[in-house]
Amino acid sequence: MALLQKSIEKRSSLLKATLFLVNNGGIQGASMAKVAKVANVSPATIYLYFESKQDMVNQLYLDVKSSFAEAAFKGYDSEKPIRESFEKIWLNMADFKLQQKEEASFLSQCDNTPMIDEATRQEGLKHIAPLFDLWTKAKQDGIIKEMSPYLLYAFTIYPLAFLMNMENRKLCPLCDTVLKDAFQAAWDSIRV
Repeated sequence: MALLQKSIEKRSSLLKATLFLVNNGGIQGASMAKVAKVANVSPATIYLYFESKQDMVNQLYLDVKSSFAEAAFKGYDSEKPIRESFEKIWLNMADFKLQQKEEASFLSQCDNTPMIDEATRQEGLKHIAPLFDLWTKAKQDGIIKEMSPYLLYAFTIYPLAFLMNMENRKLCPLCDTVLKDAFQAAWDSIRV
């Protein structure tokens, strides 16, 4: 049991080091040697857990996406009204991005660069399937516009990344009032 725990801790340490390096120097700045150094392990140890740098970054993405989804759907009840359900998910996502800034920054980079392979990106989308299911139901019920889930995401969720950047730069503090206004703008952009 102690050996298994140590193995889990090493993998976690390698992923945290990768997260730090990618956020502070991009994918190019996260060489295997640097990851090993930051994680305080030998470079050969990395290959016990990951096949390649791409595999390590892909696994980090899936781990972070899983944490993001877990936070996003906390307290979510698919039986509640559509708007209320979407607001719950949206505010949970905003909270994750405010509280888990390193992870949120990494996900934003993944959305804007080809550093994650397409198969991994598609696997990551499965984590937010309840949101896509909610949108499907909302379209069927005539509550939101008939748009692709990518457009819905672009108009409602993606602006959160911009708002988090403005918050980090101290240009737009995200108090409850601003978040409620931002959600209302997101909702208004997709509702019928």
